[in-house]
Amino acid sequence: MLQLSDLSFSENVRRILGAAACLWVVQVIVRASLPKSKSGLPLPPSPPSRRLRGHFLPPRSSFLTIGRWIDEHGPLVTLRSGTQKMVIIGRHKAAIDIMERQSASLVDRPRLIAASEMLSGGLSIVFTPAGDRFRRMRRALHTHLQPKAAEAYQPLQMSYAKHTVLSILEDPQNFQNHARTYAATTVTKIAYGKDTSTSATDAEVKDAREFLDIFRVAVRPGAYLVDAIPWLRYLPWYGQELKRGFEISKRLYTNQLNCVKEQITQGNADIGPSFGRYMLENRDLCGLTEPEMAFLAGAFFVAGTDTTALAICTVLMAAACFPDEQAIVQAELDAVIGRHRAPTFADEQSLPRLHAFISEALRWRPLVPNGTPHRTTKEVIWENYSIPAGTTVFGNHWAISRDPEVYPEPDAFKPQRWINDQGGLRDDLDFFVFGFGRRICPALHLAKRSVFINSALIVWAFELAADHTKPLDDMGFMSGMPPKEDPCTINFKTRIPELELRHTMHNYAREDH
Repeated sequence: MLQLSDLSFSENVRRILGAAACLWVVQVIVRASLPKSKSGLPLPPSPPSRRLRGHFLPPRSSFLTIGRWIDEHGPLVTLRSGTQKMVIIGRHKAAIDIMERQSASLVDRPRLIAASEMLSGGLSIVFTPAGDRFRRMRRALHTHLQPKAAEAYQPLQMSYAKHTVLSILEDPQNFQNHARTYAATTVTKIAYGKDTSTSATDAEVKDAREFLDIFRVAVRPGAYLVDAIPWLRYLPWYGQELKRGFEISKRLYTNQLNCVKEQITQGNADIGPSFGRYMLENRDLCGLTEPEMAFLAGAFFVAGTDTTALAICTVLMAAACFPDEQAIVQAELDAVIGRHRAPTFADEQSLPRLHAFISEALRWRPLVPNGTPHRTTKEVIWENYSIPAGTTVFGNHWAISRDPEVYPEPDAFKPQRWINDQGGLRDDLDFFVFGFGRRICPALHLAKRSVFINSALIVWAFELAADHTKPLDDMGFMSGMPPKEDPCTINFKTRIPELELRHTMHNYAREDH
């Protein structure tokens, strides 16, 4: 007679066999969907993981986890997210060999349904695949952002940077907002020709920040199931926050470009040059549709505002955290400039210690520590490893910045590492603050000039000190967008009499306009 225990045993066996069959099916699907190596060489090593969904990356500070894996397993590691594999590059030599020297094979972007298609409507240059459309967008940007073109904006940047000094004098506790106001005003002028100050509290800046809140989550690997199961995007209830983010960005970018269009149509004599105006007046040359123009100028506005503000805040935080290194920069400023006039772009080549300090600050706390995703269009070989065509590749800025062979004592703040034996800047050392290869940030020349002139003026005008009575989060500017709460509090003490400083800034601001 069959006993109850026999039934339970049989049921357990069926469940075990069913689970094993499911696991086998999942493994078959995963193997079938992975990129294949033509050379027969293996992928880079993979940290162990027992999760069916792949390697676990914490939502906050995942770069620290990846950095530990790089330390344990080597310059390159392979991670799995669902059925997809991605290769992380975490050492300087590998980044140069792969991301720079073989950049033609990594100019593409992976398909990111959540971030690119649902959130950006397929119109963002950040995610545009390699091809004709990407080249047209890039060519249009270069008209305003290549080195010679960017040089023309120096008087504008100088004037706005002096307003930043005056803002710090009035309200030193909100230096983060002042940096963001500088960046927003500068980029808005260049993108749309607006002369009015764009505050961090303005409606368009708030809209941009809301969009970036959603964007920051959407680009995280595994954050949205739709990237693994594409048909989810067609469910009306799925990804409502992504759809809301797209509507916010479309409204913001379209309204801004329409304002420029109206000024052109009305023959407004006061309208100045701008990127938006250039595209509208050169439609045939640019070869872009109006939505593409709106999103291209919008990406310039949103990304340029936040990247520049974060870089300036990182340099100021480093100055407050490392007063001895700050004093070395100020000694150089005093020797080259003195205290009776303000630094200008003409002094740039005479300030190697300031440049070294900026480079070290952005290495010490990189702005986008995980980097952005690239996609191989053909197999890439590095040493004894293969990265097959179709693989997502990240250059991890945090791990690369911690390469002990290139940056000895990588966790120490040492601007001297950027100075050669003759006291000038080294030309054999670099860090990839603005990305890699053909996907490098097109606005890097503009951003570098903004960071330089703001750093020069503020460190010349003030002695910066961290307020040790309040919390300090020295990784707080590494999220890819300005944090909601100030990561650090800085005390600003004038290095010259305040009245004289105000007079200098006001006079120079008027002259630069």
